[in-house]
Amino acid sequence: MSADATARGDPGTLPDPLDEALRLIALADGRGLLVRLMGGLAFRAQAPAWIAGQRRVDCDIDFAIRGRDRKGLTELLTSSGYAADKQYNALFGQKQMYFVDPARKRSMDVLVDRFEMCHRFEFGDRLGLTKPTLPLAELLLSKLQVVKINRKDVLDALALLAEHPLASDDGSGDPSAATAAINTGRITGLTSNDWGWWRTITLNLDKLAAFLESDGKAGELDADRPLRFDPAAQVAALQATIEAAPKSTRWKLRARLGERAAWYVEPEEVGHD
Repeated sequence: MSADATARGDPGTLPDPLDEALRLIALADGRGLLVRLMGGLAFRAQAPAWIAGQRRVDCDIDFAIRGRDRKGLTELLTSSGYAADKQYNALFGQKQMYFVDPARKRSMDVLVDRFEMCHRFEFGDRLGLTKPTLPLAELLLSKLQVVKINRKDVLDALALLAEHPLASDDGSGDPSAATAAINTGRITGLTSNDWGWWRTITLNLDKLAAFLESDGKAGELDADRPLRFDPAAQVAALQATIEAAPKSTRWKLRARLGERAAWYVEPEEVGHD
């Protein structure tokens, strides 16, 4: 942020959070940093017609980065007017950092190398595959891993399935191309080796199907343009792919225990200064 902008009271950041996130990603690209969107803004970027139809406002910014880019991103953000939660970042910075845009009272969470809530997946080596968000498979996993899935999570997952094809890879080699796909191999890599992942995802896909059969007839599924893919068919295809994928010995051993033991983690909220 320039001194002139500060003197004028100009926050130097953009009022629309998605525009601001894309601005920061472009700046990061220029510094050789891999920074990708996740969370609500990522779904807005990947399924704009659907998300706009929900008339919701996503104010916060959620980023995913590699561990090697933590220092570079911190320098970029602080030079752009963001304030770091120094105590939080010192304690948890190996896996998560927190920043605030004081002028706009907008917060930013930055996940490092992995996503950990009810279930965990690594993303550090996959950030370069798509742009400006996490790869589509990881975006879908971030919703389907929620054991107590809510209506917003269901709608976000369906939006992604209605907007992008299922494929055996991540789609186009161009990370910014609109031909990116939801990599089912990435999903079955988890569901075929970890019974807990399988149990949560299959339960949630059943909930998505049930939603489409009942509440899905409401206007929430309308978009400003025709949907590219039938979400019900996409859900059914993903269910079939997960069930058909061979299961590991580890998966089979854990399946014997089933739901008699907890198969997920209850995520904890950590406060900020």
